[in-house]
Amino acid sequence: MGNARSGGHVYLVGAGPGDAKLLTLRGKECLELADVVLYDHLANPDLLKYTPAHAERIYVGRKGRGSYRDQKEINSLLVAKSQEGKFVVRLKGGDPFVFGRGGEEAEMMADSGIPFTVVPGVTAAVAVPAYAGIPVTHRTLASTVAFVTGHEDPTKPESAMEWPRLASAEGTIVFLMGMKNLPQIVDRLIQEGTSSTMPIAAIRWGTYARQQTVVGTLANIVQKVTEAKLSPPTVIVVGEVVRLRDRLNWCETRPLFGKGVLVTRPRDQAPALSNLLAEQGAEPIECPTLEICPPESWDPVDDAIRELSSYDWIIFTSVNGVQAFMGRLGFHQKDVRSLAKARVCCIGPRTKQEASRWGLVADLVPSEFQAEGILEALGRLGVKGQRILIPRAKVAREILPKQLAEMGADVRVVQGYQAVLPEMEQEPICDRFRNQDIQYLTFTSSSTVRNFCQLFADRQEMHKLIQHVTVACIGPITAQTVQDEGLSVDIVAVENTVPSLVDAIVAHANRSTTQMPL
Repeated sequence: MGNARSGGHVYLVGAGPGDAKLLTLRGKECLELADVVLYDHLANPDLLKYTPAHAERIYVGRKGRGSYRDQKEINSLLVAKSQEGKFVVRLKGGDPFVFGRGGEEAEMMADSGIPFTVVPGVTAAVAVPAYAGIPVTHRTLASTVAFVTGHEDPTKPESAMEWPRLASAEGTIVFLMGMKNLPQIVDRLIQEGTSSTMPIAAIRWGTYARQQTVVGTLANIVQKVTEAKLSPPTVIVVGEVVRLRDRLNWCETRPLFGKGVLVTRPRDQAPALSNLLAEQGAEPIECPTLEICPPESWDPVDDAIRELSSYDWIIFTSVNGVQAFMGRLGFHQKDVRSLAKARVCCIGPRTKQEASRWGLVADLVPSEFQAEGILEALGRLGVKGQRILIPRAKVAREILPKQLAEMGADVRVVQGYQAVLPEMEQEPICDRFRNQDIQYLTFTSSSTVRNFCQLFADRQEMHKLIQHVTVACIGPITAQTVQDEGLSVDIVAVENTVPSLVDAIVAHANRSTTQMPL
């Protein structure tokens, strides 16, 4: 898929079963070059983050509580947008050609003379059972697997389902979109000779952190899913392989499974936290409350760069500070050689790692990853009479430059960047709180706290929305800012690092599970 464009093109892209990380690399490439994206109800909306800012996003999924866009309308949109010379991505849940009506859309493109490409996706028929700990085939339990639609075209004169063959097969049967017809499916299988004791599983929202699995037999599954209030979208698995779930249930046993965690870090830094949370079973919900922007003026930084040879220390208090300063150094056609005289202090291991990416070796990383740790470490070394440069955000704690000056150092603070509140819609996040989709709210800096609170004009409403949410902070300074804003703090990481924050959340979840009443 090159960048040269000679006309419209339609890409039928499988979005996978739900977990955004199950999108294929080819699918991601298509989204990154899309002019228009038509996405449906079962495509994870988080995948839209891969689309360019200019891309038109059109939702063609469920309307209201039950009806869907007419397929003819979707086909017409695909034709019209591609005839405008645009690259159109039709993002479909699962795989386009596995009960996704992708074949019909491909036929329309072929009949209209529009070039198209099919990008297969990870089908829910295999992935959803796998996430529930159910392999659809097994050497001793199932040598065959049948994928069956649970919702046939209602316009067909008669059913095309071969129930006698399905019931007599010794393999696995996977029904997609069959939740509403579950009673009829069960009755028909039993009528055709399948034992009423045959294991069956119904898996709702498979591969998401909110995945819900109900296991039973053909005799009792309808009653069990009714009691569990299970509703679509659901994948149904029938066969002896369902018995393996007791031993292979890897997904739903993770410590943060089923927990929604709001991540307030800047967009480009959020994945470092989101990925660790997802590994523990959580559903990260990214809500960047910070956008890193250039300073109001580069003049102070430029002046400092011209005088770099006069500094004894340069102190980086954040990853953003390293990126901003070193980026500006490169703008002036300079590199790390300009810092040959100065020693480098980094506030913590992540900042040290970023510095090394620019070719800088940290001479000092304090044992306590905050300003107080830097002060203690430099105090032992002695800084009287030394020149110290601190490139940092516009708004930051004054304790570091103030106390270094009191120690006799000549301190210069320059604004390397500013952290502003990005434009965003408040209501979708409020809805997630109202729907109790969010169990943990994370803050990794004082700026994320202040900017999050700025999202709410009505502080009373904010308190009401998050009253049952657990607030987790990366360290004591951030925790103090939360308290200054009138909120409660439930978790403070042992170290001021993202891994330590995740460890603290996991420990809290484990305690909560242990303390749950029987």
